[in-house]
Amino acid sequence: MGPFARDLIQWQEKAMTFSFTPDNLARARAIVAKYPEGRQASAVIPLLDLAQRQHDNWLPVAAMDYVAEFLNMPPIKVYEVAHFYSMFNKKPVGKNFIQVCTTTPCWLRGSDGIKGACKKKLGIEPGQTTPDGQFSMIEVECLGACVNAPMVQINDDYFEDLTPELMEQMIDDLKAGKKPTVGSQQGRKGSKAKVA
Repeated sequence: MGPFARDLIQWQEKAMTFSFTPDNLARARAIVAKYPEGRQASAVIPLLDLAQRQHDNWLPVAAMDYVAEFLNMPPIKVYEVAHFYSMFNKKPVGKNFIQVCTTTPCWLRGSDGIKGACKKKLGIEPGQTTPDGQFSMIEVECLGACVNAPMVQINDDYFEDLTPELMEQMIDDLKAGKKPTVGSQQGRKGSKAKVA
């Protein structure tokens, strides 16, 4: 049995129960306190995000149920939110969660090549995780940085102005434990034109 399979078994066992850690419980209470009395359900998105971050970047049903109970909401309402927004993962993802934007601006600027570089370097298709659990890749809709297309999001960070070669180098850096530079990979500042 490989390390990812062992981790998956542990994740499944851990996924059967959920509660906030003492630190996250304090954070959750502070988040809910920002909303007027009777409007605590408005905190569902930040609490789901907090639960996902605590639970290895994915939300088991037990975490959604916990948030529903915490906010005194019907569980189905929490499931609806978690399934509507693509930022919530309903199954385990790799340590490096690569989201390749394939919406029209990124596609026109070469996102197929970026996706191909990921497939080549990682040996996985969109929606899959490497056997060691280090990388997952999915295709996503617009990440909102069209002016610097093509781009990917890895965990919480954006990487823009990519080429297949730059994407391969970023994957090599991540495999080596190095953190790639966030933002434009070609030195652009914001969305300014590149200076020759």
